[in-house]
Amino acid sequence: MKHVINRTISSKLLSFGFMLFLTFSISLNAQDGDPVNGKNLFNANCAACHKLDKDMTGPMLRNVEMRLANEEGLDREWLNAWIRNSSALIKSGDAYANKVYNAWNKTAMTAFPQLSDQDISDILAYTAQPKPPAPEPVAGVVAQPAEQGIGQELILGALAVLFGLLAMALILVKRTLNRFAEAKGLDVSEVKRKPIWKAFVENQFLMLVTAIFFLLASGYFAYGYFMQVGIDQGYEPVQPIHYSHRIHAGVNEIDCKYCHSSARVSKHSGIPSLNVCMNCHKSIGEVSETTLAEGKEYGVDYNAEIQKLYDAVGWDGRAYTGETKPVKWIRIHNLPDFAYFNHSQHVSVAGVECQTCHGPVEEMEVLYQHAPLTMGWCINCHRETEVNVKDNEYYAKIHEELSKKYGVEKLTAAQMGGLECGKCHY
Repeated sequence: MKHVINRTISSKLLSFGFMLFLTFSISLNAQDGDPVNGKNLFNANCAACHKLDKDMTGPMLRNVEMRLANEEGLDREWLNAWIRNSSALIKSGDAYANKVYNAWNKTAMTAFPQLSDQDISDILAYTAQPKPPAPEPVAGVVAQPAEQGIGQELILGALAVLFGLLAMALILVKRTLNRFAEAKGLDVSEVKRKPIWKAFVENQFLMLVTAIFFLLASGYFAYGYFMQVGIDQGYEPVQPIHYSHRIHAGVNEIDCKYCHSSARVSKHSGIPSLNVCMNCHKSIGEVSETTLAEGKEYGVDYNAEIQKLYDAVGWDGRAYTGETKPVKWIRIHNLPDFAYFNHSQHVSVAGVECQTCHGPVEEMEVLYQHAPLTMGWCINCHRETEVNVKDNEYYAKIHEELSKKYGVEKLTAAQMGGLECGKCHY
């Protein structure tokens, strides 16, 4: 019995020693790589499908080499073969390769035969680095407001006290004067006068002037009110999924026409399909801690908004489920049905920048209507904007004829016929 026990203990010690040696050797192998170069290689080759600490199209890769060694007994050679040609490893009948292939919806991993052993070592060294701790908030930044000197409430309070003291002083002065008058035997009783409203009503001239004034004022305000009907300048609706133009068009400098591609060739700029969003957000499921903190200042959780996008397109982090939900976007810029506006004519032919009509969208966290989009606003633009006819065959012939007619070198849109009724109304 003692001999059997010794053999059992010896086998366990050998197994433990082997695992310790394997783990130690893996750590040494990971340390052989350059994690800085590995990060660049990871971002260039792996980041489209993998994250370090979260499953995406493929599994998370933090400490992947150590996990495979401890859980599956796989070494660096297996990883090299998998990274360079996973399909060949699957076809060879490798058990774990087929297990991974089936577990991830039979999604084939891109082959990377161009990666050298050193490149793979660098990537694995990067994945072996410990997860950095989340940055701690700076104490006092949120809790303590910025110093603003003397507050408005303090100034208003001081003025209220001052006016109160003045009122009390006037009352005291009046009482003192009344006492002096009584002491001198003077009659201080007030003379009864006609009320001012009665005197005003009895004066026909003042009544006539007042009536004319109120009629003119009423007409002015009525005209101003009705002229604002249908004008939505400053309109800023809350969309079902928060989209920050400040981040996309501003920080990341994404061209407006990447999302609104039909603005180049169509009357309408179009609402981008969610597939356009997923071109990037299939790989971007979370924002950085810095960007997340910026969103909190606007009262928005960017990661939660990305999850709304995933729910709408039916993306579970690995594959499309087919369960989609329509997004009910709220239209911001809307012209009357009788007004014709062609985006392609302005964007592609005239070369008008989007910001000319839509304002500094690259600075807008929430998009709003920048311009009034009224008829007068459009006419002023046509009168002031010079048409760029250089190297533009579209205007070559008409420019030559109109230049002679108006005797000018540069033509405005108005001189090109931009004020004709039929250009915008049909």
